[in-house]
Amino acid sequence: MSGMFQRRSSQWGRRHHWALVLGACATLMLAACSSVTSSSGVALESDATPATKTPNNGTEEQLVVISTLADQGRFSQANSMIDAALANAAMPQEMRAAFEFERERMRRIRMDFGLTRADAIERVRRQIPGLSESQFDSFDDKGFLESMTIDGERRYFNRAPSNLFRVSAEARALRPDPDQAFFDGPYTQFHPHHAEVLSAAQSDRARFVAPRRVRIEQSLSVNADAVPAGETVKVWIPYPRVIVGQQQDIVFLASEPPDHRIAPESALQRTVYLEKPARAGEPTEFSIRYELSIAAQRVEIDPSKVVPTPDDPSLAPFLNEEPPHIVFSDALRLYSAKILGDETDPYRIVQKLFAAVDSIPWGGAREYSTIRNISDYALHADHADCGQQTLLLISLLRLNGIPARWQSGWVFSEAYENYTNLHDWGQVFLAPYGWVPMDVTTGQLDSTDPSLRWFYLGGLDAYRVAFNDATSTAFDPPKQYVRSETVDSQRGEAEWRGGNLYFDQWDYGFTATILPFNAAPSISGEHQ
Repeated sequence: MSGMFQRRSSQWGRRHHWALVLGACATLMLAACSSVTSSSGVALESDATPATKTPNNGTEEQLVVISTLADQGRFSQANSMIDAALANAAMPQEMRAAFEFERERMRRIRMDFGLTRADAIERVRRQIPGLSESQFDSFDDKGFLESMTIDGERRYFNRAPSNLFRVSAEARALRPDPDQAFFDGPYTQFHPHHAEVLSAAQSDRARFVAPRRVRIEQSLSVNADAVPAGETVKVWIPYPRVIVGQQQDIVFLASEPPDHRIAPESALQRTVYLEKPARAGEPTEFSIRYELSIAAQRVEIDPSKVVPTPDDPSLAPFLNEEPPHIVFSDALRLYSAKILGDETDPYRIVQKLFAAVDSIPWGGAREYSTIRNISDYALHADHADCGQQTLLLISLLRLNGIPARWQSGWVFSEAYENYTNLHDWGQVFLAPYGWVPMDVTTGQLDSTDPSLRWFYLGGLDAYRVAFNDATSTAFDPPKQYVRSETVDSQRGEAEWRGGNLYFDQWDYGFTATILPFNAAPSISGEHQ
């Protein structure tokens, strides 16, 4: 392995501190500005003054004001304040990075809200050809179309037109085929694989059953001329770690370029690091290929045997807030109380919270790096994607004294050959059973059999690979610039010495091939 993949950055201490400062600033901004989002998750009170006096340049207080202005869509004013702050040559690098990211966050928000009113109407008309402008305005007035006023111009979220049909029965009824079903993946409805898992778990008296051997190839391709010719492009491609029983026997087969650096097993957001020089007029392409064994899971939970969480120091981190996205806000407490009432049984608490979050319609998501508090966004936006639902459920469980934690990666299928997707789920600790899986987005299956209905509370299918066991953790080797995805890690990350490369500057790929389970790993492979 070449020296370039062995050296560690001498800047690690400074960069790690920078990450902590960004997190601290996000926490401070959340505390100061938690009341400025609407039911659609966008800025309220656009006429409100975020501070009674102008704070000093380059301070955390000024950063709070700038973030508030950004969330209110007052980008020009926020950018002017950033320019003034950055003119202070004495500003510490960590604080400078936080101010620069607020500018970048506004750029990302503007990209997410790329539709004019006319654009949004045209897209809705693709499914409702006879839609009138008054009908569109009615949907808009009811909060079904996520939008944001940016510097006085109303802009619509790129996925608001498709999300409309997720959140509005009235809109669905206006389509030429009102009963047209959404396809949310092969396993959101009963599938023979679910029965296979239940049968195997019962007959084998085992938690991990119905294993599959899978060959996975992931790629990341940086656009031609996104980086000047001769400059080094650095990428991080997500990679699984061994989770005993769940996924194991990992064999790394190949990479392009051949030199690579695999993060240690301890990395909770594990990656393979690669780098190569850019060439003029050509995309800069990277890929990895590996095999692993993945098992389905089934924990048969007897509700009468579930007891309150024990006093175990190892569980403490999974009971705490993790700002900015897991916060026990007043709104979260009120929502929890409404769902639970006077319920005290620990398993019923989990079931009720799971069912409540499951009832939130799935909707295409804004980029997570643009949202200050994802669980709060899911609580108010009337729709949420898998990661937003999972963070909301984790927050609710922890609020009620039940440990919960994150897991995410990709899902795929044997039944649907070309089906792959990014996906987030989690784990909940139920004494005396320990950590058990939960997938609130796949949710309750349509069955009168409780074992099937609640399959994804205590069980998982075998068609998913996990890359992440936490959110927002540092990569190894560390990334110099703020990530494109600041919370999760599924598509990959890329940068060069001139800065981060955002999602519009590169593309990614994922393929999964099911192998005979007794297939011998490639002898040229590298066991991980």
